[in-house]
Parts: sequence; structure tokens; C-alpha cells
Amino acid sequence: MIVEPQGRLQRASLRARVTWLAAFCVAGAVALVSLGAYMVVRKSTYDALDDGLRQRAATVANGTKVTTPDEVANYPAAFLAAGDVKMGVLLADPGKIIYPKDSTPPPSVQEAWDVADGDRPEFIWTDHKTETRVIAVAYQPGQAIIIAQSMVPQRTTLAKLSVVLLLIGGAGVLLAAIAGTAVARTSLRPVQRLTEATERVANTGDLTPIPVAGDDELARLTHSFNAMLGAVAESQERQRRLVADAGHELRTPLTSMRTNLELLLASERPDAPNLSQEDKTEIQADVRAQIDELTTLIGDLVELAREDAPQVIHEPVDLHEVVERSLDRARRRASNVTFDVQLQPWTLLGDSSALERAVLNLLDNAVKFSPSGSAVRLHLRQMGDGSAVVEVADAGPGIADADLPHVFERFYRSSEARTLPGSGLGLAIVKQVAQRHGGTATAGRAPEGGALFTLRLPGRP
Repeated sequence: MIVEPQGRLQRASLRARVTWLAAFCVAGAVALVSLGAYMVVRKSTYDALDDGLRQRAATVANGTKVTTPDEVANYPAAFLAAGDVKMGVLLADPGKIIYPKDSTPPPSVQEAWDVADGDRPEFIWTDHKTETRVIAVAYQPGQAIIIAQSMVPQRTTLAKLSVVLLLIGGAGVLLAAIAGTAVARTSLRPVQRLTEATERVANTGDLTPIPVAGDDELARLTHSFNAMLGAVAESQERQRRLVADAGHELRTPLTSMRTNLELLLASERPDAPNLSQEDKTEIQADVRAQIDELTTLIGDLVELAREDAPQVIHEPVDLHEVVERSLDRARRRASNVTFDVQLQPWTLLGDSSALERAVLNLLDNAVKFSPSGSAVRLHLRQMGDGSAVVEVADAGPGIADADLPHVFERFYRSSEARTLPGSGLGLAIVKQVAQRHGGTATAGRAPEGGALFTLRLPGRP
């Protein structure tokens, strides 16, 4: 019995709910105002009626007297001119009411006889049988004047007022519903555009921004939605570039490896010419080098793939120790160069593994371009502005001015580096790690003439 109305309420559109809400609010306000107006007018009408009865009763009591034929009592002379009211005199002794001839007596109650007995000065009430308002006031000892006036004119007026208020209230509710519908249709148009846009994105993948009009809350919501669409489009574009670049970079070593393997397999056939041991050794070394290159490339791709959802471990990291671990690994890989090392203590919150990978990439890059017997400078120093820098400088040919803006791009290689081993992703990983830790990575020329890479990170000594 209850589920069906709830289901209907849930199925109602937002526009319908806004319309009904506006109509209910106006209906409630109109009902309260109408009720208040009716009660005020009703009280004023009845108060005016009571005041009129009191004034008339006072006029009758103080007016001229007329002696009755049986001289039982003196009639007020106003009895003879009364046409719109019923009048009478209550006689406490012998307990009867005197009223004009050829008329009906006004109604009476026990409280009216109490006025005649002198127990109270007046009493006013409504007689619902005769639809009259009745007042009893003290007249003379043992007597009370009683006057009854019809309430039909007042009630007719109040009935007409009720009809007028009902009509005006109904018109107000109808206008509120129409206005609510118009406002809901106008206000919800941006929401409808957002709904259509989300459906379009879900069905077609089209990330075209939505036109924005105005500067209200819905306009800001549209701006936010457009920003989200832009972020999704940028993420998709990065993924497409990564896949395209990775496919291009993977194609060369895979093709070379396939060629070498096919050559080795073909040489094992009985009818194929034999390869010399020197050629086999060279091909095997080439295959191992290509496997190492693929392993490095795949590892770099996995690291860069974390950019869209970085999982930075917020733990205290001693950057001094991180640099020393990277230096140890670089020394094992490079025996033909020396390292000029100067390290100062520095700590920060972050991921020690990612930071070690970034510093190691800088060292490997410096070793790759340094001539045999040269020195690679590695400095970790405090800057005094809440940050520290890791500087790695080599004695190689340096970076050309045309290459400086692009060295941190994925798969970018200068003309000097294209013949050297590497995936073209190491410096891109350095930049990504720096940004994930709130720092920066820059490239320039070292005083020694080679390349200078700087990794700036926030933290404390």
C-alpha cells in the first residue's frame, strides 16, 4: 500500500516536483493569509455587532418610559419604534418577560435572568436557534432589558468574504503553479544540457565542452563539468600519445630481435649455410642487449603509467640516504667515471623508491654522456627557502639550445643521444616524480661545459 506512492514520487521529474513545491508553498501561504483575514474580519464584525447592541441597550435603558395598561411595569418608549430587533424586559419577580404587542419575545437564558436579579451587569450571547445575537443589561431593580438582533447580514457578509478569499487563493495557487513550471523549465535547462552531455559522453565518447551562459550556480556547475571533460580529454590524449610513442619505440627492438632470432633459427636448418662462431656470438650479444633495452623500456612505461593515478607514500624520507643509494647503484654500472659528491641532510614526505629512481636516472644520464675518465658532479644542498636541490652535472657535450625545452618530454632524444642506449623516458620520469612531490626538474648548462640537471624538492633540514 505504501510502495506504489513512493514509486510514483521517485518517478516524478524534478520539474514536476519544483512545480508542486511552488504550488504547495503558495497554497499554504494563501491559506494562512486567508484564514487570518477571515478571522480578523469575523471578529471585527461580531465586535461591531456587540458594540451596537450595547449602545442600543444603553439608549433604551436611558430613554423615555411608557406605562403599560396593567401598570405592571414601564416599557421603554424605544420598544414602540423597534423594527429590526427583538426587545423585552425581564422581570425577576414574577419571573416573566414583557415585550411589544404583536411581536415575538427575544430568547433568554439563565444568565440573562441573573442580570435581572442583579447578579451581573450584563450578559451577551449567540442564540443559534434564532440566528441572533442577544444582550441582557440591568435596567431597574429586579429588571433587565434584553435585545436580540439578527446575525444573518453579518453571516452573509462573511460567507461572501469566504468565497472571495477562496477564489483569490485558488487563482494564486494556479498562478504559482504556472510560474513554478516556467521557472523550473528555465532553471533546469542547464541541468538538461548537462544530462544530455553526460549521455552523449557515455554513448559516443565525445568530450566537446558544453556552452555556458550566466554566472549562477548552474553555470559554475557547467564550468566544473567542462573542466572534468577537459581533464578526461587530456588524460585520453596522454594515453594515446603514450601508446603511440611506446608502439613506435617498441617496434625497433622487437623487429631487430625477431630478425636476429630468425637468423639463428635459420642457421640451424640442415640445408642452411653455417654461421661462424663469431657471428653467433655477436647476434647473441645483440639479442641480450635488445632484451635489456626492452626490459628498461617496459619498466619506464609502467612507471609513467602511474601518472594518472599516482600512489605517493607519504612517509618521512631522508633524501641524503636516497641519494647515497642511487649513487651506489650508479657506481656499480659505471666504472669509467668518477663522482664528485657533496651532500647535506634533508628530509621530506614522499616515496623513497620513486625519489631513488629519479636520482638514479639523472646519474645514469650523466654517466652516459660523460667521456671516460671524467667526473660527474653530484651535490645535495639546502637553498634556505624551504627547499633543497639535487644537482647532477656531467662533462659531456651539453644540451643544445633547441633541445632544452624538450628534454623532459617522453621518448624525446636529441641527435647526439639517438645512437646511445636508452628508452627516452628517464628524464620524463624525473619530471613526474618531482611534480608528485611538489617540486620541479630543470635542465641547463653546467660550468664544466656539460649538462646540468636540477631536482628541487620541498622539505626541511
